[in-house]
Amino acid sequence: MEKVDKHICFGGEQLQYKHRSSVLNCDMHFSVYLPPQAKTMTVPVLYWLSGLTCTDQNFVTKAGAQKYAAKHGIAIVAPDTSPRGEGVPDDKDASYDFGLGAGFYLNATLSPWAQHYNMYDYVVKELPELISQHFPVQRGRTAISGHSMGGHGALSIALKNPGVYTSVSAFSPIVSPSQCPWGEKAYTGYLGEDRKAWAQYDACLLLPKAKEKLPVLVDQGSADDFLYEQLNTHLLFDASEQSSYPMTIRMQPGYDHSYFFIASFIGEHIRFHASHLF
Repeated sequence: MEKVDKHICFGGEQLQYKHRSSVLNCDMHFSVYLPPQAKTMTVPVLYWLSGLTCTDQNFVTKAGAQKYAAKHGIAIVAPDTSPRGEGVPDDKDASYDFGLGAGFYLNATLSPWAQHYNMYDYVVKELPELISQHFPVQRGRTAISGHSMGGHGALSIALKNPGVYTSVSAFSPIVSPSQCPWGEKAYTGYLGEDRKAWAQYDACLLLPKAKEKLPVLVDQGSADDFLYEQLNTHLLFDASEQSSYPMTIRMQPGYDHSYFFIASFIGEHIRFHASHLF
């Protein structure tokens, strides 16, 4: 690994690293915040998955999470949202919702995407192994969260991996990519036309098969421009009720899809995870 950036923040360290990813077949950047407690002991870790067009830096610079992570003694790891670099294919029209910046936290099966677009394996397997080898984090004390496309990633990854995460939360998640334009475009491109292959990356379709009931917190802004076409929060309400899977799903009046929304409630989300990590 190569250290790219370092800043002291609330007594801890905000770091950025570059490394070669074997599952993505390219160089990747990720950011990690180590709270001051990590200087003398191992700490729990929260993985944050960002949304469309983002990199590992959006959350780091806009959410204001470090203050709360330092208070509770939690490390935060923020990966990039897709593979990057020379030779990594992009959407032919350079659209924002497919290709670079739009990995959707799945393993692509179609060419040319399958060679690089394996963000599911990167987030679930490769990156956590790297983190555990190089940073003072505690195995078995891991939570996951995310925003929009990353909210979809957090929910679906947590549901698919029982026993790995203590809790999961999301801001403005794409709750059912199989039933919205963003997801339909991405899943057709990465996975093909067979919707059965899509179901393994759809939180609403995974809920009935869940082998454990994790603590779940979801915040959604009522003034979000994407609420009714792309995010469809009501589908998660319905799926959780039908599956008898208890969730805390909060509609926040007047809030939109931006990081102003995330910054307003990130302290509550970190406190939520801390209550289950410790």
